Amino acid sequence: MSASSHSVGCSEFRQTLKQSRRSFLKAGAIGFTGAGLGLSDVLRANASSAAANKEHSVIILWMRGGPAHQDMWDPKPLAPVEYRGEFGVMDTNVPGIQLSDMLPMCARIQDKWSILRSLFHHDAGHSAADQICFTGYNSGPSPDENLFPSCGSIAAKQLQHLTPELPAYVMIPKMVPGTDSAYLGVAYKPFETLADPAKEGPFSVPNFAFADGVTLDRFSDRRTLLHGFDQLRKEVDLSGKMEAMDRFEQQAWGLLSTDKARQAFDLEAEPHAIRERYGFMPAFDPGASNRCGAPAWSQRMLLARRLVEAGVRVVTVDLRWWDTHVKGFESLRLGFLPRFDRAYSALIEDLDQRGLLKNTLVVAWGEFGRTPRVNNDAGRDHYPNVFSAALAGGPIQGGRVVGESDAKAAFPKANPKPPQDVLATIYAHLGVDPTQVYLNRAGRPNIVLPFGNPLHEFS
Repeated sequence: MSASSHSVGCSEFRQTLKQSRRSFLKAGAIGFTGAGLGLSDVLRANASSAAANKEHSVIILWMRGGPAHQDMWDPKPLAPVEYRGEFGVMDTNVPGIQLSDMLPMCARIQDKWSILRSLFHHDAGHSAADQICFTGYNSGPSPDENLFPSCGSIAAKQLQHLTPELPAYVMIPKMVPGTDSAYLGVAYKPFETLADPAKEGPFSVPNFAFADGVTLDRFSDRRTLLHGFDQLRKEVDLSGKMEAMDRFEQQAWGLLSTDKARQAFDLEAEPHAIRERYGFMPAFDPGASNRCGAPAWSQRMLLARRLVEAGVRVVTVDLRWWDTHVKGFESLRLGFLPRFDRAYSALIEDLDQRGLLKNTLVVAWGEFGRTPRVNNDAGRDHYPNVFSAALAGGPIQGGRVVGESDAKAAFPKANPKPPQDVLATIYAHLGVDPTQVYLNRAGRPNIVLPFGNPLHEFS
């Protein structure tokens, strides 16, 4: 690319970034009223009723740390070596789409999933960027603490009543920055498995276990007694906290007392052949896995499939830690990319074969990408100016690429997209109303999504 064309690309990117920032500030200035925000008619039309989308689910594969888009979904084979990196490219089963040659299994099923190559935002901090991608809002003074609810908590707020026997929102294995419920309260936090299906040995969720000597009948008696005390406390509680805790307690009771939830979380019920398809830890070099910092999160992805099959609405899977500053290509080659290639292709094929892909939106992304130029430690650093995401299922037609980065994967060249557009797509698929307004802890109104439009180009 010539210097002049690169300058134009940078200018267009900066203008788009300024427009997004202005939209965000405008949303705050007008008091977060749904009508005043000017959200597009498309967004309103696609946010259909929850009843219409009662079987729709979302799996978020959260690649925390920031996967290198150049080394996965947006290779630049014609760029100088200090930009294109150490990996080659390969054709997929869709003519015209190429991937890194480290993703052969994904390439063979490219017709079932698509790529967004023009995402961008402005924050290069891990936790602050987490907040943007999960909430649609900038972080507060402490990026590790949610000031705004995650998309999963919003979904739980609006959809939990449709599946009372299951949590609407599950985090495998536990929360990361951006995934909390903020001012919506404890009732809409994610249900954390805590136990990790990535670890060797039988998987069991500790939240489903009774204390020694406590039977279901004894637990029910104890619950009835506590309920009487709670009623007395509620009469003098004006904060609403007791009401929120009651909803949380009811959900916890439902999980403990029904077989549906227990069966959904029973990973041991999966046939060995399916578990092997996703990948066990022994399928990779344990030494390389430990050295590269890549846990064997493949089985977490299989558990996510079981949960959406049972009716859970939003499952977020922690696929950390893609923070490949040092020996990045070694880490990707020996740990991250073979594992992701195998598990992601298994998940998409598994959902498709079970008839679940049409109702399950799968979003694989991280909080940002990596720098266009390889650093002096054979790695890449944090880079929010352009990055990619993989999308499949639900409204996403496979075999498509939306957006384009420039010749060095430094800025969006065409069709730039903020993370809020991904969130708008998630909400539209689930039937969540993104124009709904909730009060924060200070009593101020906040709209669910400050701006954003569903990714209609994939439809």
